[in-house]
Amino acid sequence: MSKIILAVTGMTGSGKSEAVKHLEKKCFIKIYFGGVTLEEIKKIGLEINEANERKIREELRQKYGMAAFALLNLEKIEKAWSENKVVIDGLYSWDEYKVLKDKFGENLVLLAVASSFKIRCQRLAKRPGRSLSKEEVKTRDYAEIENVAKGGPIAVADYTLVNDGTMEELHKKIDEILNDLNL
Repeated sequence: MSKIILAVTGMTGSGKSEAVKHLEKKCFIKIYFGGVTLEEIKKIGLEINEANERKIREELRQKYGMAAFALLNLEKIEKAWSENKVVIDGLYSWDEYKVLKDKFGENLVLLAVASSFKIRCQRLAKRPGRSLSKEEVKTRDYAEIENVAKGGPIAVADYTLVNDGTMEELHKKIDEILNDLNL
């Protein structure tokens, strides 16, 4: 399998974005699902913060359904996939997963990045520009599990990468997955 769509999922602070950056260095074209939220926030002139991001994400899902981000990015994914391997940064909902799996079948590979709550809180407290407190992490976790059905994609992932170590260890684990996929 040389041309795939690798969708990365996981809870906030697990290391999804770092995994995606590494995959970009491996010539994957990145499609950032959260970009739709940030574009909408900027378009309506709101401040970029956790509360506004959650509000807009939920409004987009109310308008387009739980598969909103897959549907709103489908054209970008297809175009990028026609050119090369694709990495999706931030697949969240079960419905997003089902839309992409129905569309791309075996060419869609799902990678869940997992880290303990404690480690995610430590990382997110130091995240530049968008840091979160322990309480904000907990609130976001609950919202993503209860309102977005984020647990489904994590549960059915083709690969689960435990990211509780160093950046080098994360990169090595990703490279092992790419090797397993013959990429």
